[in-house]
Amino acid sequence: MAKILVVDDETDLEVLIKQKFRKKIREKEYEFLFAINGVDALEKLLNDPEVDIVLSDINMPEMDGLTLLSKISEQKPLLKAVIVSAYGDMENIRTAMNRGAFDFITKPINFEDLTLTMEKTLKHVKHIKDTLQAIKENNILKMYVDENVLNFMGSHEYESTIMANETIEATVMFIDLCGFTKISETTPADTVVSMINTYFDEMVKEIMEQQGLIDKFIGDAIMAVFRGEYHLDRAIDAALAVRNKINNLPETKNLQGFTPKVSIGINSGEMISGNIGSASLKRLDYTVIGDTVNTAARFQDAAKENQIIISEDCYNDVKEAFKCKKIGNIELKNKTEAITVYEVIE
Repeated sequence: MAKILVVDDETDLEVLIKQKFRKKIREKEYEFLFAINGVDALEKLLNDPEVDIVLSDINMPEMDGLTLLSKISEQKPLLKAVIVSAYGDMENIRTAMNRGAFDFITKPINFEDLTLTMEKTLKHVKHIKDTLQAIKENNILKMYVDENVLNFMGSHEYESTIMANETIEATVMFIDLCGFTKISETTPADTVVSMINTYFDEMVKEIMEQQGLIDKFIGDAIMAVFRGEYHLDRAIDAALAVRNKINNLPETKNLQGFTPKVSIGINSGEMISGNIGSASLKRLDYTVIGDTVNTAARFQDAAKENQIIISEDCYNDVKEAFKCKKIGNIELKNKTEAITVYEVIE
């Protein structure tokens, strides 16, 4: 449901808005809040930070619409405002746009035009929020980002959003390129970087195909996280697809006959999801941590070429969907007892 704040000292507008949009209000598509001037509007925005867009008049007592625009740009850079005013001269339009207005509508209001403008503005706001979510989940900053998003990312509001931590149920997977470290010691740097990027690109395609998130690249390894329904099944499907794709790549020229192979460790369970790193250095990674993650990394260390290793608990969850073979008990670093593991065959 979209939240819209209407700011106008003419109280008749509130009645008119409720009449014209009664169907969308009834169907809970729109929720309208109302303020009589800029001061009242800022107070309502403070009390309800979930407002998506603002529709504001210009000429109002205490604080006019143009001053309100400046305040919104400073305090709520993610918020978009549309000016709705009888003062439709070019000077007012230009001033409003320069202060961050997303659009401008003149009175008397054409409600068909207002509806289209609101839909366009809400779509733009959703795009910004989706971009922020992508940044948060994938830790990738796109090359071209809305200026207000960048301002928002430097704000306290963004920090409180991005620093939110939670305990989740998910599956984590580590994939390592076997033998690549040795090759990198005797091969020109440009060749090494070009080839590992080619391998990574092939792996990432298969991981994303199963809605996995690339958590990070660690040397010649990938860490990926799978959340949502059937996260373990999707992780194993991705692992099998990665192994198959890598095995079918041709022998690499200029790498001493090197043929890429992968070793994979997968583990599923509870883990902490949060932004980890140094705030003072402004180097933070949105990642997952915990025993489940550490164990998956140990499984990958223990895996041989072409092996996909999972825990016994994971095996019991997926044994009807995948063909697996029991490897037995293995000793893992920082574990007092041996852990029973299985290899996924197909």
